[in-house]
Amino acid sequence: MIRAALLLTMTFLVAAACGGGSRSASPDVDSTTPEAGCDGSCADTPTFLTVADVEGVVARAVTEAQAQNASATIAVVDRVGNVLAVFRMNAASTSITISSPGANVDGGLEGIDLIPDSMAAISKALTAAYLSTEGNAFSTRTASQIVQDHFNPQDNLQPAGPLFGVQFSQLPCSDLVTRYAGGAADAGPHRAPLGLAADSGGLPLYKSGTPVGGVGVISDDLYSYDTDISDKDLDADELIALAAAAGLAAPDKRRANLITVDGRSLRFSDATPSDLTADPSNAPAFGSINNITGTLQLVPGYSAATIIPGVAFGQAASGIRADTLDYAGLDAFVLVDNTDTERFRPIAGTDGAMALTAAEVGTILGQALTIANRSRAQIRQPPGSPARVSISVVDSNGVILGIVRSRDAPVFGIDVSLQKARTAAFFSSTLAASALNALPAATYLDGGLQVLRDEPLSQYVTAAQSFLGLPNALNDGSIAFSDRAGGNLSRPYYPDGVSGNPPGPFSKGPGEWSPFSTGLQLDLIYNALVQHVAFVAGLGADVPGNCTGIDGFDDNFVTANVIAQLANGTQVFPGSVPIYRGAQLLGGVGVSGDGVDQDDMIAFLSVHESAEAGGSFSNAAVSMRADTLVPKGSRLRYVNCPVTPYLNSDEQNVCDGK
Repeated sequence: MIRAALLLTMTFLVAAACGGGSRSASPDVDSTTPEAGCDGSCADTPTFLTVADVEGVVARAVTEAQAQNASATIAVVDRVGNVLAVFRMNAASTSITISSPGANVDGGLEGIDLIPDSMAAISKALTAAYLSTEGNAFSTRTASQIVQDHFNPQDNLQPAGPLFGVQFSQLPCSDLVTRYAGGAADAGPHRAPLGLAADSGGLPLYKSGTPVGGVGVISDDLYSYDTDISDKDLDADELIALAAAAGLAAPDKRRANLITVDGRSLRFSDATPSDLTADPSNAPAFGSINNITGTLQLVPGYSAATIIPGVAFGQAASGIRADTLDYAGLDAFVLVDNTDTERFRPIAGTDGAMALTAAEVGTILGQALTIANRSRAQIRQPPGSPARVSISVVDSNGVILGIVRSRDAPVFGIDVSLQKARTAAFFSSTLAASALNALPAATYLDGGLQVLRDEPLSQYVTAAQSFLGLPNALNDGSIAFSDRAGGNLSRPYYPDGVSGNPPGPFSKGPGEWSPFSTGLQLDLIYNALVQHVAFVAGLGADVPGNCTGIDGFDDNFVTANVIAQLANGTQVFPGSVPIYRGAQLLGGVGVSGDGVDQDDMIAFLSVHESAEAGGSFSNAAVSMRADTLVPKGSRLRYVNCPVTPYLNSDEQNVCDGK
């Protein structure tokens, strides 16, 4: 039994003692990478992390950890998520605890304390790599700021973070992300063992102006996030990661602190080179610490106990390369497998005689790229850059009909755009209620190995029908839900951001909500995450390529009633719309990249302008859209488009009346 094996394993977990050390000024270790000139076109065949690069990252991290009297686990990944090394120092803890700071949240992932340390380090490294591009350098501290219940955190009259819910993407059970096959780095994007991380200690790595990967550090046994951004934290994980990145650090002018969202500056790192205890340039050769200070780790599903080189982003080996077949003149990039075969060329829908044709799918994707190329990015430097996005189209069965990307779009947006497309199509369908009601309950653990309680998924259906005042909501297909509308219903306060208000029907309420205990979005995939933790711990089979329908820990993860339409989970921040032919639901389009309002606009207008050009499909009729609903006296939103979105044009309010 998995449970018995976990109990046995628990007796061997050793906690690391982490102490502090004095800090003195050290030489500036900011990157010498070019500050300007890279606008998405710098990635080239020679630009990747070598074995020597990875060895240097690990050696610098170990040097700083020793200077702080800390013991760390360090992971290094390339830009598409290949795990290039995981190194555990001798006294580092082999497990960590998931916990919100200062909270007493009962349930979700809160308090689970048997998570292998390698999972946390890998997710941190991958988060920094996946969020960063040649136009923006984001860290796990940035992620922390943008996933909480207010933006900024603790600003109690402000809506939730712009990427609220993104932590539950790149999931290990996703059917889109690729899995470690053993041996050399290969085609991504690869999965993240815990999804995206909001715990500081994950920083991107750059060479010649382009991101080549990320480093993640866990030394304090706690996987959490920062609830107070008004002060400066000297966090051990972040300090060690900063030292690790010396010489490969993000260009100053691309870092999150120079990027604003809704007038608020983002965070990159509270640590600076002068805060380091040791001089990274004095780090010893890796050979002098390997098998002495610590050891390289085998992580099931992710890496062998060795160091491998990464792959060059934008080249076929990375799994993302320039298009040669379908999107002439649009600077498009596509996903390919290890044989350089394109994975998601446009295909016809599978849902009947009225299904989208392959040509229609190609038109929507091409139109979305065209709109993105003329739109102003929100979160990219230099100002005036075009939006870089990933775009997915699915049918009403959740089948992927096509995926395409802009040059240099953030990698996280690939999986997220698919989540968005599927979420819009699923919740606009006639089967959402029955499918959710048939799922096994999420079996919460109490922080150890005892079952805390079961959380039935049906509760969210009942709550939504009551909240909306529609007994057939999610059951009759009468309402078209965008991700912005569904996101409104997934916030811990309704209307969004107003502390003291009741939660939306898909969310946990005050006192129960945290980024690790969100409600429907997590409960759909909770059992799958727990199964994957058991697998990485070496105690059972890996999770299948569908995040739903998995029974709980106490029932050995039996799979039944999976929802094919939600194979990689759901997403709850804006950027998707359902697609119709008359009143017939055909599927959905999802967009993710350089700003959520831009995502909304590109998704909405890609369908509208394709229809205007002669397509026999369209956006939902105005009378069907979720913004016709006014639950609790506050209207839902459908899409929210930037006022003056286009480069070299003063056209305004481009979504109005459409």
